Amino acid sequence: MSNKQFPLTWLEPGGDFPPTNGAWDINSNAPGLLAAGGDLSIDTLLKAYSSGIFPWFSEGQPILWWSPDPRMVLSTPSFRLHRSLRQALNRFTRDTRCEVRFDTAFPEVIATCAGKPRHSQSGTWILQSMVQAYCMLHRAGHAHSVETWVGGKLVGGLYCVAIGRAVFGESMFTHVPNASKIALAALVGFCREHGIASIDCQQNTTHLASLGAQEITRKVFLKHIERAQLEPPVKWHFSPLYWNHILSA
Repeated sequence: MSNKQFPLTWLEPGGDFPPTNGAWDINSNAPGLLAAGGDLSIDTLLKAYSSGIFPWFSEGQPILWWSPDPRMVLSTPSFRLHRSLRQALNRFTRDTRCEVRFDTAFPEVIATCAGKPRHSQSGTWILQSMVQAYCMLHRAGHAHSVETWVGGKLVGGLYCVAIGRAVFGESMFTHVPNASKIALAALVGFCREHGIASIDCQQNTTHLASLGAQEITRKVFLKHIERAQLEPPVKWHFSPLYWNHILSA
């Protein structure tokens, strides 16, 4: 580990973010860290995401803002429908008790994501302030939930941020096997239907890589979202026709 000192910009509420190329690099103890402070208002969150920046912090820390390089991204044509998931999805689509819904239980989805235990983590990064902020973002039309229901019960799902046709994945949960993967497959089908080329996954995990996500440079990622966020937004709703984009691929 390098002994080099890395400066960190402190943001005042409503302040502008520094250029993302100033984020801490691989030689630091927090690669991708860009700034601290600021607020979680709708305007600040939209400003952050449109610049390839996201908040991630724990209890007792100030708001921390990140822009990692490389960036983990799922190209929607590259989504991997493994045999076991294909079988689970086929069973799911044939079962009349099973359905996918969009945006019918956003507060419950994000609260469940916040309370779900994570491997190698003693707490959550989705603090109550984050829950409140993303619920406001949802009401403003820029945060969405993809939900897996069985027998009228919410058993899995994810939430994401969308600006134009730039989609930024945030977190997912599952109470039964494959429920979160089915939600992700539904999101991929929606994206393919509407010409959304990729879903931001932020950071590399083995789970995401197994589903087809790959790392790209921050420069390439920023060029993509610069174009995508200027495209007209689409109506967030689920149609069973989206499965055709997944099961026929």
